[in-house]
Amino acid sequence: MTESGPKSLKDQYRAQLWLVIALNVIVFHAVLRSGSISAQGWAGIIPSGLSLVPAGLALVVTSVANGLLDPITKARLVFLRWHDPLPGSRAFSKWAGTDPRVDPARLKRRLGKTFPSGAAAENRAWYKLYKEVEQDPAIQHTHRDFLFTRDYAALAALFLLGFTGAAIASLSDRRVAIGYGLCLTLQYLTVRRAAAVYGVRFVTTVLARAADRPPSQAK
Repeated sequence: MTESGPKSLKDQYRAQLWLVIALNVIVFHAVLRSGSISAQGWAGIIPSGLSLVPAGLALVVTSVANGLLDPITKARLVFLRWHDPLPGSRAFSKWAGTDPRVDPARLKRRLGKTFPSGAAAENRAWYKLYKEVEQDPAIQHTHRDFLFTRDYAALAALFLLGFTGAAIASLSDRRVAIGYGLCLTLQYLTVRRAAAVYGVRFVTTVLARAADRPPSQAK
């Protein structure tokens, strides 16, 4: 699986990622203000400054932060697999049989009567089917949902590492810092799970639409 769909997909959810960053920065600032801040200087100044970042600059920050992690790393954070983390790598061996919309017999006929074997072959075959149906509104909708939640999960992982460490270093009350860290952990786990569900849904929607596509319309 790749993210080579229309560039407008990312434009559609860029503002939502900005909101995610803004809300996390505001909560981080509130946590620091609520406890006793032991560190001075940057620890007390930066959160206040970030919470007042203009909307335009925040969008730039979103793009930079999201670009710190490549698609494979993001997939690893979502599916918790080091090897072959892209869901397209298991499109036929695992996900095709989990969605009642997918007709395995018709899908096999589209692929030459057998499913591909091996993660790389599965991902290539799935991507080929995706390119045939990528303009389908249902495909674009599920693709967008997956990309947004995947990028949110990646940001949540960065927040968990960065903000928790800063809170522990800055707050004299460790209970507040630990509680805040647990909240960030819950955020990551929740969004990661949502991204995994959307990722599988994206894969199986492609399989279902491709299987139903008349042979004459295939590219």
